[in-house]
Amino acid sequence: MPDLSVGGLSKRFGGIVALEDVAFDVREGEIVGLIGPNGAGKTTVFNCISRFYDPDAGDIRFGGRDVLSLQPHRVLAAGIGRTFQHAELFKNMTVLDNLLVGLHNRTRLLQLASLVVSPTVWIEERRLRRSATEMINFLGLEKYQGMHAGGLPFGLQKRVDVARALVSGPSLVLLDEPASGLSHEEMNDLSDLIRKIRSDLKVTILLVEHHMSLVMGVSDRVVVLDFGRKIAEGTPDVVQNNPAVIEAYLGTGTSDADA
Repeated sequence: MPDLSVGGLSKRFGGIVALEDVAFDVREGEIVGLIGPNGAGKTTVFNCISRFYDPDAGDIRFGGRDVLSLQPHRVLAAGIGRTFQHAELFKNMTVLDNLLVGLHNRTRLLQLASLVVSPTVWIEERRLRRSATEMINFLGLEKYQGMHAGGLPFGLQKRVDVARALVSGPSLVLLDEPASGLSHEEMNDLSDLIRKIRSDLKVTILLVEHHMSLVMGVSDRVVVLDFGRKIAEGTPDVVQNNPAVIEAYLGTGTSDADA
């Protein structure tokens, strides 16, 4: 049983075909790379899964549940976390407070009840702070937790974005270009971190990334889009040798061609 199932997904913006009949599965415990040249439709897929876009046709199911029936704010509560290409953090808030915002769907208190100081509210606040601190430690952000997120280097902001996506305890996380703007050394650390997220947190991962070496190094399977259509799917070795993929963009001779 796939954790995530995308079937016949199509989306148009006016006369532009962003997606046409895209279908793929992500099985529980997998790391799946979603790649393709710029404009291939990768972020549109993410935006449909996150319910930022309504597809024109198709079906998205997660754990057997109809994702398209959910309101956008219910997607996280359903167990799907997401990062963004440009870390969408509250830059004037601390790292810790950014993670506490990511825990809003896990609070056991009604909003009005939280306005009243009581032992119940105090206990709940301690529980949330403990969860946020544990994730900060997992991501190696201990010494930055009291700093404003906007003052951190871009690579650390990306890591905070990952932490916020994971702190609510999703079973699936959508990583949108997590290596964007990272140095070579930071990218190696990210590869290890992605594997650790899967192994230690038991989180399934769907990854959109420009850096081919990263995608091919961490993915169990790779799905390739081009002009909104799926042109290949398989293990990294199979995909890299697929003539349609080579024609689309791997024939540049560079190991980090844009995805």
